[in-house]
Amino acid sequence: MEQLILWRHADAEEGGDDLARALTPKGRKQAQKVAAWLNRYLAGQRVRVIASPARRAQETAKTLGMAVETSELLDPANGQTAHYLEAAGWPQGDDTVVVLVGHQPTLGAVAALLLTGREQDMVLKKGGLVWIELRRRGSAVGGDYVLRAAICPELLG
Repeated sequence: MEQLILWRHADAEEGGDDLARALTPKGRKQAQKVAAWLNRYLAGQRVRVIASPARRAQETAKTLGMAVETSELLDPANGQTAHYLEAAGWPQGDDTVVVLVGHQPTLGAVAALLLTGREQDMVLKKGGLVWIELRRRGSAVGGDYVLRAAICPELLG
């Protein structure tokens, strides 16, 4: 099974240098709630966390308490689904869970592409995530993309 988690950065400050925008107190709480939920399900699995160079994405990713790689491919100025999939190495073909922490509208477009076969608008709330699993059957190429979870911080209490 190959798993990809698309996690939108949590609530961030407005204005200023886009890459330097930090999480707000609300954003820190959002990220911590989602990270706590994720950690329950990621325990014992090999996990690779890749974040945008934007401060708000880095801060969100670090709440997982795991090593975080930075990829320029996730820079909010790039905004291409192909870049996100390239950063993830998707599909990677091993048992590593890949967590991409990035930005709208690209995260939603990636989720829509994998789940529907079409790149289209799909909004992820701040701090929310979509967890997609690729289930392969036998030695066949391809497989089925399955929505494993869709979560926003407000659903976690």
